[in-house]
Amino acid sequence: MVNRNNHYEAAFEAYLRHHHVPYVAVDELRRSLTTDGQSIKNLDFIVASATGVSWLVDVKGRRFPSGEDQKHYWKNWSTTDDLRSLRQWESLFGGSFVGLFVFAFNVTGCRAPLPAERLFEFREALYGFVAVRLADYAATARPISPAWDTVAMPTAEFRRLARPVDELLLCLDDEPRGTI
Repeated sequence: MVNRNNHYEAAFEAYLRHHHVPYVAVDELRRSLTTDGQSIKNLDFIVASATGVSWLVDVKGRRFPSGEDQKHYWKNWSTTDDLRSLRQWESLFGGSFVGLFVFAFNVTGCRAPLPAERLFEFREALYGFVAVRLADYAATARPISPAWDTVAMPTAEFRRLARPVDELLLCLDDEPRGTI
């Protein structure tokens, strides 16, 4: 079951329902075990698309902007456990399943990660959903905190490679629209 106390995941699930996108919410109460007994972090959703690709989605909730001074944009950190686990899910599910980080940006200021018409209202808050394929993220992610075992993409690379989630999940466009 999706963690409905996590407003980022609940907002993304509401977005999927609103757009009639078929999905499965994954039980996050326990980590899963691989066939060799290795523990891996569960993903958040398995999402179908009309293109034949199914997305293995890990939702990353962030405020936009973030930080005490509200001047930090495009925060895209993740843990190395997130990368490793999503990579293992891709391997377990096979070739037509692709790992995807969905950054659910809760818009808290006057700027937004997407144009107004692409934002989603949920519980009186606005969200912009931006997605990066696992392979793209992993190729450019750099360590940011050894103590927390976190990584992030450089902002310029993130903005170049990230796509509005509707382009991937709703099949609105096969052509990238450029940098966000």
